[in-house]
Order: sequence, then structure tokens, then C-alpha cells
Amino acid sequence: MTGEAASPVVRPRRRPWFARQDWFFAVALALFVGTSVWFERAIADFLAPSAKTVTTPTLIGETVGDAIATSARMHLRATVVQHTPSDQFPRDIVMRQDPAAGTQVREGRQISIVVSTGVQIFPMPDLRYESLREVGLDLSHFKLTLGKVKVVASDEVPANRVVTQDPPPLASVRVGSLVDVEVSKGGPASMRAPSFVGMTVDEARQAAVDAHVHLGQLVWTPFGRYGPPRGEVVRQAPGPDTPIDPSQLISLQISAGPRESGYLIRQVHATATVPEDAGGDTDRTPIVRVQVRDETGTWNVYNAFAQPKQKLDFNLTVVGTAELDVFVNNELLDSTSLGVEPSFQEKQQMGPLPPGSKPPPKPTEPAPIPKEPLP
Repeated sequence: MTGEAASPVVRPRRRPWFARQDWFFAVALALFVGTSVWFERAIADFLAPSAKTVTTPTLIGETVGDAIATSARMHLRATVVQHTPSDQFPRDIVMRQDPAAGTQVREGRQISIVVSTGVQIFPMPDLRYESLREVGLDLSHFKLTLGKVKVVASDEVPANRVVTQDPPPLASVRVGSLVDVEVSKGGPASMRAPSFVGMTVDEARQAAVDAHVHLGQLVWTPFGRYGPPRGEVVRQAPGPDTPIDPSQLISLQISAGPRESGYLIRQVHATATVPEDAGGDTDRTPIVRVQVRDETGTWNVYNAFAQPKQKLDFNLTVVGTAELDVFVNNELLDSTSLGVEPSFQEKQQMGPLPPGSKPPPKPTEPAPIPKEPLP
């Protein structure tokens, strides 16, 4: 039995997926070409400046307005990036620029400029009796620089405190000035209070200077018709021979006199203004001394440098008739009355003691005496 073999069925071969995506290749090719052209152009612009270049002008020494106008004429942009003090350039003058003058740049380039705020002059702060930490804070606040620090002996200033400074207080200084200080290494660690009882008030003041101690408040007290003579020290605090620190204040209680049943004590606010021509024909800062005279004596409430037209004000406690004197370079310029004490009452004059009576003893219980100095 014969027959023809069945012929195989031939099926058409399918094209791969990517071969059927003709649009994909077209888009990819266009994207590649566009990217290549952009990248080539970017590289060319980066490596080779455009043909339109200009030379940066000199802006240093010009005012801000002139510098901006000059840059605009050159098709450049001047921008202020900083203001800073300068001893060389006046206020609002360009002191630095970037790029520097003569640099080749493209049009539209920004030029950064630094403008001077001028010389800043101000009074030197008073650093006396401050610690080095306080000095550092003050100098940082005023943008001053600490210079040499020297340790010296001092019986008046406590250890590790400023004794003197250069420049002195209220002298004219500028930002960045060097300030040298002398710091106390201290006097004796402790000492004993001298005895002032029985002295007159003037003798007590001199004795305090000789002993290198400081007097605090002087309390004038009436002790009646049989009390101690006027001006005699009755008590002191701390008491005689008491161990004290060299910087501790000693307050005194002083007799107002046997005829006094009371005394007029005033709390006053006083002001003094330094004259405009206080320095005279020189540029030196004047030394101003403000002095108070009252029934207790004479003392200074201010003795230091001061600027012309500077206003000084004080809160004072004065006893009886009092005056405020202002000296400039040891020349008396002004005297102001702070009050007048009423005259003595003659009928209070002392008479003989009654028959068989004895003068009352001086008080033995110490009255409270403030240990803080007068304001």
C-alpha cells in the first residue's frame, strides 16, 4: 500500500520584538544626537569664553554710587558684600573688590565690593579693679585687643584685679586698639584694723592712708550736751585689732558735738558737665576732679579722665553745709551749693553740771554702722 508522505507545514518566522519597534530606534537616535550636541556646546562654552569680554575697572577709592555706575557702563554688576571699619578709607568708600581691576571677564559678571564704614573712635572703657575675665569680656564687646599683662604689687587693689591700664579710661581709641594692663598680685593676705577711736576725723583719715586701709561711711552722731567733742571718733566697725582683708572698708561713728541735738543729713543728686574747651589748645584728654566739701571734711567723688561735654552725675550723702567743686586739670571751674546747715542755737550752750551729778558715761554698746561706702 503506497501513499504520499505528509509535507510539513512551514510557518512564517516571527521578527524579534526590538526589530519590530522601528520608532524606538528613531527616538533613541534623536535623543543621543541632541545630548551630544548640547554637551559639546556646554564644554565649548566652559573652556572658551565668549567673544564679548570686558576688563574690570578700578573701583577701589570710589564711592558706592560711583562704583555701581562705573560697573554698569562696563556692562558689569557691582554688589556690596561687606561693610567694615578702616583707618585708611573714609566712610562709604570702596576698599576692596573681586575680581581685581584689570581682570578679563564676560559681560554681566558680578564684582563684589567691600565698603568702608570709616574710623570708629570712642572713649576707652574703665577696666580698673576688674578681673582678667571681665577685662576680656569688655574688650571683646568694644572690639579691642588685649596687649601686655604685667603683674605688680599693690596694697590698695585686690589680687588679680587691674591696677592701671594703657590707654587710660576715657581716652580716645578705635576698633582693634591694643590695651595693656597691670594686674595686682595683692598686698598682705590679711591685716589687723588699726584703732581710730579717740582720734579726730582728720587724724583718722590720715591714719587710714598711712596704714593702707580704706574708710567706709562716716556716721556723725549727737551724744548730747556731755558727749565727746565735735569730730572725735567714738566707735569703729570692724573694731580695733580685728583681722581684715586689705580691701575691706572701716566705718566710723563720729561725735557731732555737745551742742548738737541733731544734724541735717541730705541725700542729693548732683550733676557736672565737662566744658567743651576743657582740653585747651592741646589734644590731651582733660583730668576732671569733682570734690565735695561738707561738715565732715573734703573728699573726691570723681578723679579721672573725662571727655569735653561729658555729663557726670552722682548720688551723694552730705552732712550740713555742703558744696560741690569741679576742677579741670586742677583748675577750679565751678562751685555749687548742696545745702546750708542752720546756725547753732546759742541757748544750747553748755552749763555747769547739777550739784552732786556726774557726767554720763560714753555709750558702750556699739550702734549699728553701715559697712558699705556712701554712694
